[in-house]
Amino acid sequence: MRVRGFSMIELMVALAILAMILSLAVPRYFNNLDSSKESVLKEDLFIMRDAIDKFFADTGKYPDKLDDLVTKRYLRKIPVDPFTLSPNSWVVVAPENTTLGAVYDVHTSAPNKARDGTWYKDW
Repeated sequence: MRVRGFSMIELMVALAILAMILSLAVPRYFNNLDSSKESVLKEDLFIMRDAIDKFFADTGKYPDKLDDLVTKRYLRKIPVDPFTLSPNSWVVVAPENTTLGAVYDVHTSAPNKARDGTWYKDW
């Protein structure tokens, strides 16, 4: 009677092949994950800046806080920053003339560098 099963060498070869495949796939996965977050950040900044510009065009002043864009229905909600995972972490830039409002521009508070070498906070 013969016992069926895999030998130790067959198991080691299978594990080595699996490890090689994972060593190729995992870095690509994390690179694509970072790329996706950067794309979401760019789109969120574009949408919020567009809403701020429309608010200014309609009212002649900038919003006093980001939540004004939601209450006046320029945005449905303040987007979640993809790097800080919070809608409350946006950095607000006031206009030079503070009598025109308080929210002239927005930036992320993420302390990281992008894949192209620029800082996220400078976008």
